[in-house]
Amino acid sequence: MKVLVIGAGNMGLTYAEGMAKSPYLNRRNLMIYDVSPEKTLELKEIPNFDAYDKIADCLPKADVVFIAVKPYHSEELFNSMKNLVNENQLFISLMAGITINTIQEGLGIKKVVRAMPNLPAKVGLGMTSFTESKEVSRIELIMVRNLLDTTGEAIHVKNENFINASTGISGSGPAYVFYFMQSMMEAALKMGFSQNDSKILVTQTFEGAVALFNDSDLSPNAWMDMVASKGGTTRAALDSMEDNNVKELIKEAAYAAFDRATELGQ
Repeated sequence: MKVLVIGAGNMGLTYAEGMAKSPYLNRRNLMIYDVSPEKTLELKEIPNFDAYDKIADCLPKADVVFIAVKPYHSEELFNSMKNLVNENQLFISLMAGITINTIQEGLGIKKVVRAMPNLPAKVGLGMTSFTESKEVSRIELIMVRNLLDTTGEAIHVKNENFINASTGISGSGPAYVFYFMQSMMEAALKMGFSQNDSKILVTQTFEGAVALFNDSDLSPNAWMDMVASKGGTTRAALDSMEDNNVKELIKEAAYAAFDRATELGQ
């Protein structure tokens, strides 16, 4: 099996590097293409894969093709690919908002997997949801999961609506966490902590809370009850959040991302 990654931006390079470290592929079976000759020269210094700046030199060789470009480049890219693809190739799209049908029609092919990754894939802790066209076999789907798992965790969802929904939760979700972290760090600074101490206080708190949650079957609500005693400091903070409707605002934010992902697909 030969795999080609189209696009050497953040996500494309992340997946290429993740797959290069996996037992599924070796250097001879992993290719990466980028339209920039300068970028390709940089990629050729990395020994984990073969780098190309001409799509005709690599696309016909591939069995599996990851498409990791910005959505607004998709039409131009499809035009450059269409005469080089074949019906046996499997395409895995990492493009937000571009539907399976759009890819099928744009390339004149049938076997498409649409995936929604997120930025923590860069450190091997990514969350990717994926779904497929009916022409993708069960065996191919297992192979796809193995490839996606090289950057963290992957879950199969039953249709593209769940891809848009996961955009609102896991795809955009790291930004929500960073938003909360930034707010807490600013509060720590205002209280008199240094920049470095503020960062440590917040990051260690997040890491510890996630570790506790993952190490038990307790719900977030149950953990909040364990931390917050009646009339105490934590309860004062949680009551403030409830009074200011923070929970509902977070839900609305997630739905705003979901709605936008749906709009992009139209």
